[in-house]
Amino acid sequence: MDTLQLHRSELLAAVDGLSEAQARKRLVPSLTTPISLVKHYAAAERIWFQRTLAGRRVEDCTGEAVGGDSSFHVADHETLAQVVAEYNAACSTSDDIAAQHSLDDTAHHSLVGTVSLRFIYLGMIAEVARYAGHADILVEQIRATPDSPGPI
Repeated sequence: MDTLQLHRSELLAAVDGLSEAQARKRLVPSLTTPISLVKHYAAAERIWFQRTLAGRRVEDCTGEAVGGDSSFHVADHETLAQVVAEYNAACSTSDDIAAQHSLDDTAHHSLVGTVSLRFIYLGMIAEVARYAGHADILVEQIRATPDSPGPI
């Protein structure tokens, strides 16, 4: 799915070169930071591909697979590089799961009901594109602040 890969890479491009402090800088009242957007999107990948499409239980997923505020939490010991690696692993697992299905294969989502792989792809494209846009704006603001180094 080329469009999904494109937007996945755009989210990573937005946070590329940030310092640890910049990646964690909060500019909005929510838990949204550049690093937390990457962390949250990895959870979204697991929710839609591992839990929904593959039918795995939460505890059988490869990491956080529950949405909401908890999926934005980045532990103090986690680095941007670690979160990016987690994101890449989640995306790779999603691709492996999707490769076993056709676009018309369906699965049950607890809130949405019956969904096809096509529906999941469209939703994930929209979600990651939105998060990449959020990250672009946050990073632009972070890099424009006086305490941030110039362009990285």
